[in-house]
Amino acid sequence: MKNSPGSPGRRDRSKAQVPLLVLSGTLGISLGIGIFTFLYARGHSYLVNDPAACANCHVMQRQYESWMKGSHRSVAVCNDCHTPPGTAGKYTTKARNGITHSWAFTSGRFPDEIRITAHNYRVTEESCVKCHEQLVAAIQGTREPGSPVSCIRCHAFVGHR
Repeated sequence: MKNSPGSPGRRDRSKAQVPLLVLSGTLGISLGIGIFTFLYARGHSYLVNDPAACANCHVMQRQYESWMKGSHRSVAVCNDCHTPPGTAGKYTTKARNGITHSWAFTSGRFPDEIRITAHNYRVTEESCVKCHEQLVAAIQGTREPGSPVSCIRCHAFVGHR
């Protein structure tokens, strides 16, 4: 016997569909807001190696201008120093930073003087060591075994002042 429109079997199926509709609606709204934010913030510009993209926000303008005048300009772009090697590491770091930056700028909770995070500090240190490995090897040879080398500790403004 088929269930009539008011029968208990039909109501059970309707109740089961409510969480699915709520989930679908929530995901749809979230996706729509995410796409709008990505387009509005010119997120696509961050997918390339153009250093001008890093200066899209005013807090990076000074770093961009000093990089333009610095010695690293002829050999490195922002991604060379501030993202790990490899496609996955690069875009994972860029996505992580993009989400963090989007939240900070949307909420207004960001320092006017930009500060490097612990993760980005490690990435930058590894980039210094990779590009300057012969020099780092020579320096490490003069240090106590196990004593870490910190390029940024002494050269905090290399790349941009």
